[in-house]
Amino acid sequence: MGKPPIHPYIILFIGVLSISTSAIFVKLAGDAPASMVAFYRLTLAVVIMAPYVLWKHIDEIKQIQRKDWFLAIFSGIFLAFHFILWFQSLSYTTVASSVVLVSLQPVFAFLGTYIFFRERFTVGAILSLAITLVGSTIVGWGDFQISGLALLGDALALLGAIMVTGYFLLGQNLRQRLSLMTYTFIAYGMAAVTLLIYNGVLGYSFTGYTGNQWLIFTALAIIPTFFGHSLFNWTLKWLSASTISMAVLLEPIGASLLAFWILHETISWSQWLGGSIVIFGLMMFIFSTMKKVKPKLTHDSKDG
Repeated sequence: MGKPPIHPYIILFIGVLSISTSAIFVKLAGDAPASMVAFYRLTLAVVIMAPYVLWKHIDEIKQIQRKDWFLAIFSGIFLAFHFILWFQSLSYTTVASSVVLVSLQPVFAFLGTYIFFRERFTVGAILSLAITLVGSTIVGWGDFQISGLALLGDALALLGAIMVTGYFLLGQNLRQRLSLMTYTFIAYGMAAVTLLIYNGVLGYSFTGYTGNQWLIFTALAIIPTFFGHSLFNWTLKWLSASTISMAVLLEPIGASLLAFWILHETISWSQWLGGSIVIFGLMMFIFSTMKKVKPKLTHDSKDG
């Protein structure tokens, strides 16, 4: 395999820091509608990817079957509504609560594989699911004490986690036949089209944003997407998927610290306690399912 040009753990750290900026940029976008922020994040990402994908993968795209295009459309719809719900949640609750709850995606993914593919629960998985449920309940209860809107934000973040689970379950099927770059390009493109229609129906303006907002849209398209998920995919050559999955769990911590530093958001005792329990439960979940999924695991990291 040879020696990597840069130590993989350095790249992994940069990746975690990059995905941790996603919620911060959304907050900094100010009064821009959540769905419009999502639209420009994905559209600009597709525009940046297009020259390379159309140069290197055009033959693969031409050979995609009708069934796979159908799955890709639904994958993009799930991804679009993941961003709509998650970004909207940040209008009502704190970065700490929102990012912790949207990080429950692996739990919903496991429930999805149980429902649709009849995968069996291990004792460790059941215990870890119970722990994450306790942690998320503590976060939700603490936010309810603050305001009903904060609890609404928590609910939207959870729905966002469910939507991205649908995106990943469909993607797991498509990735058996499509390369990562081709699948990502098509899924992002379908999500961008979904958001174009969604924003058009709601009558949101596609123009009139400030220079700072355009910079934020661009930063969202580049930093968490390419310096986050693309770097995770690079490290897969040198590190195990389980190591990268563990690193991704640091996103709520990184996002909360950045929110404290940049947005001056305080972190309540319930967020500290509940968030810590959720992360611990997710770590247990990854350990308990690691051996079971390792032989067929394909990593498409979470769209933070």
